[in-house]
Amino acid sequence: MKLISAIIKPFKLDDVREAVAALGVDGMTVSEVKGFGRQKGHTELYRGAEYQVDFLPKVKLEIASSDENVESIIEAICKAAYTGKIGDGKIFVYDLAHVVRIRTGETDDEAI
Repeated sequence: MKLISAIIKPFKLDDVREAVAALGVDGMTVSEVKGFGRQKGHTELYRGAEYQVDFLPKVKLEIASSDENVESIIEAICKAAYTGKIGDGKIFVYDLAHVVRIRTGETDDEAI
């Protein structure tokens, strides 16, 4: 089992959700986050004054998956989130040691 964590541009969320839903992904967790990578933020103009925006708005998706579906999910996220511009995001994959569905007590793959 794996946890796929993807940081993407906010306006790409619907495209990514549709892409992974087409693969049969039943659920995900979405969080609004802020951060920066190599682009180091940017400068904006507001009421004639320039100011530095160090943390850019992003969306973080978390999807728990069985091992055999991970590569297809990653591929779908990459394709749907791609703009070709800096700040498209990153995907991280973590091992999940144990998963429990609280309501039913199901564990591991059955809980996903």
